Amino acid sequence: MSVSTISAKELHNRIQSGEKVELIDVRTPVEFREVHAEPAKNIPLDRLDAGQIASNRNGANAPLYVICRSGSRANQACERFHAAGYENVVNVEGGTQAWDDAGLPVIRGKKSMSLERQVRIAAGSLVLLGAVLALVAHPYFIGLSAFVGAGLIFAGVTDTCGMGMMLAKMPWNQVRESASAEGENCGTKPGGSCCG
Repeated sequence: MSVSTISAKELHNRIQSGEKVELIDVRTPVEFREVHAEPAKNIPLDRLDAGQIASNRNGANAPLYVICRSGSRANQACERFHAAGYENVVNVEGGTQAWDDAGLPVIRGKKSMSLERQVRIAAGSLVLLGAVLALVAHPYFIGLSAFVGAGLIFAGVTDTCGMGMMLAKMPWNQVRESASAEGENCGTKPGGSCCG
């Protein structure tokens, strides 16, 4: 099933015309804190319960908009909503990058390293480590480099990154509840969904 999309400008125009819009940002809390579209609420992809959010909308007919950094994680979130039986979900094309690049209203906070960059650093480090250990310790360590390479191929083909999902759960990618703005980071509140 194909996922419906909307451009950042078109979504902003709908907001400006007075349409009540529900926008979920599925990036990590740290990424959300760094910069997010003004109307967005944070529910990280690894904590997204599409069925619960859909049921909390009580049959609301208005579309549910989903945004991430560039569109990939939002697409995965839309697919989860479809699998949960909720069809009226729309991916914001180009994500927060496109929203920000278009000069649309954003909220900026503390700067952080993007999850994509963290994955590149971790994958590169593991490949290099495997190659060095294969040269100086034992040739079997080349398997580490091969494993990471296979993982990168799998991530590219499936558009799902296991390393990214693991890194998203690391402490440095979390935001203490007291550090988050009230109501903005509902994904970190126990059992909380801002979409109810």
